[in-house]
Amino acid sequence: MSEEIKKHNYSADSIQALEGMEHVRMRPSMYIGDVGVRGLHHLVYEVVDNSIDEAMGGHCDTIDVWINEDNSISVRDNGRGIPVGIHKKEGVSALEVVMTKIGAGGKFDKDSYKVSGGLHGVGVSCVNALSNHLKATVYKDGKIWEQEYEKGKALYPVKSIGETTENGTMVTFTPDDTIFAQTTVYSYDTLSARLRELSFLNKGLTITITDKREKDDEGNFISERFYSDVGLPEFIKYLDATREQLIGNVISIEGEKNGVPVEVAMVYNTSYSENLHSYVNNINTHEGGTHLSGFRRGLTATLKKYADESGMLKNLKFEIAGDDFREGLTAIISVKVQEPQFEGQTKTKLGNREVTAAVSQAVSEMLTDYLEENPNDAKTIVQKVILAAQARHAARKAREMVQRKTVMSIGGLPGKLSDCSETDPEKCEIFLVEGDSAGGTAKQGRDRMFQAILPLRGKILNVEKAMQHKVFDNEEIKNMFTALGVSVGTEEDPRALNLSKLRYKKVVIMCDADVDGSHIATLILTFFFRYMRELIEEGCVYIAAPPLYLVKKGQKKEYAWNDDQRDLINQKMGGTAAIQRYKGLGEMNAEQLWDTTMNPEFRTLRQVIIDNGTEADRVFSMLMGDEVPPRRDFIERNAKYAKIDV
Repeated sequence: MSEEIKKHNYSADSIQALEGMEHVRMRPSMYIGDVGVRGLHHLVYEVVDNSIDEAMGGHCDTIDVWINEDNSISVRDNGRGIPVGIHKKEGVSALEVVMTKIGAGGKFDKDSYKVSGGLHGVGVSCVNALSNHLKATVYKDGKIWEQEYEKGKALYPVKSIGETTENGTMVTFTPDDTIFAQTTVYSYDTLSARLRELSFLNKGLTITITDKREKDDEGNFISERFYSDVGLPEFIKYLDATREQLIGNVISIEGEKNGVPVEVAMVYNTSYSENLHSYVNNINTHEGGTHLSGFRRGLTATLKKYADESGMLKNLKFEIAGDDFREGLTAIISVKVQEPQFEGQTKTKLGNREVTAAVSQAVSEMLTDYLEENPNDAKTIVQKVILAAQARHAARKAREMVQRKTVMSIGGLPGKLSDCSETDPEKCEIFLVEGDSAGGTAKQGRDRMFQAILPLRGKILNVEKAMQHKVFDNEEIKNMFTALGVSVGTEEDPRALNLSKLRYKKVVIMCDADVDGSHIATLILTFFFRYMRELIEEGCVYIAAPPLYLVKKGQKKEYAWNDDQRDLINQKMGGTAAIQRYKGLGEMNAEQLWDTTMNPEFRTLRQVIIDNGTEADRVFSMLMGDEVPPRRDFIERNAKYAKIDV
């Protein structure tokens, strides 16, 4: 048979049946979401989740996590230890089965784990498959057991290496750099935020994280210890620490309804945003689901009933909407479900219908008792709801103005927008540029085929401290809504975003590389996070990275994006090069801006992602809210990362 015939011969031999671990290595994104920064950190969460499941079963009260010098990760708990006896069906140690077989584990056995986060059964075996090297050490039955693996394959049978009086499991793994090609460097801040969250969600559990790559001023490794005695009420206080409280107490409940353990904590503040965070078996379900629907139903029905009976609504000329009851509300809803039904492997939306009634009933009972026992707080909350309703009606008119302008015709686009000629959103990108001067340079330097430019005048409105109608009235914000072509909301949900007519799949924030530029970029990001979060979640928002320096000697010239690059280039040029510091985009001509910042072949774009929704909410509130001390502390802690021109 000729090579040409072989090439087109589709037979039974063409079908490949990949074993579980091979399939994980070939299609890792199916199991961990992606192979970028988020997927890299997800490996740690999978290992930690096993220890958390032990804690939820009452078998573990301490979890320690280390980021080692070589960027490997170690996780140890004091749980029961993974079984090491011979597995009857597989004929090898149960530890090896758990580590090398997709779908193996105790979480499918209701007697071993009543509630578990990792019910899809990929867990630690998936981590093993995506690691260059993994070592599992089990402390159990008076002995220390060990087995090592490379790319998911055992190097030797499980063996005893000593004796011990301790119990637990320790896993150390090094991510495979051929799979995580973008980076294998772990972020301490990202991991510590998730571990802090887990400590609040599992009261009485001690979690520590230690970074062996960095030491403090006293020569100790960077480390934190997380522990919560009371759980969600303490979590609420942490999240809302930078906001002004409307009522003095955190409203909370913990109990079981219809066989579903439910925990809820909530508080009202003076802000205009709604911040609801929901969890199922410790998993952050950022797309919500039936437990969030139950919370909203219980909250709205109970508060509406109380407001009607109090007579405070009798002079109101319009109906109160569900959204009005949630303005200025921060709430955490956590449920434990024995057999959760998630929409997809990423587990971002709960589908169990029975949970809606359970949460709704729990919230209704909690709120009814609180409102009766705290009449002053009840009155304050209802007054806040009435103000929110009045602001919503004012915002509706402003929103309708935006909606009327948001059309695909050229006549409906902002006058300042220099659009591109391409009409396929997948191929189009828009640059939000600080100032008319830099906007003019960007217009000259861009590729008109697929790049649009929208100059923004000065610093846009701080939406963190503004009512909705002020936001929709703001000219620069109206221009962004209109240029992007998105729908701005409905009467039922004023913040709902419809991306079906989005005109650009890349939205690039391009500001000066100075303090003012960073502030403007933060204001724009705050707006996107509060009013266009779906745009970030769809991976459409980026930040441009203009160079900081031009290093030039004779006819030779190179750009540098940081001080180390600048010094290296200068050294390469003999140490006598002329160095120009760019303080703004306007200092570059159109050709330089294109070469360094806009040309897809050479530019660097930083994609904006949300690693942890609760932590992002807290940071935006701290940076853009009224409370100065937390912001000062944050700046002092992170000053070493800042580049400030004096």
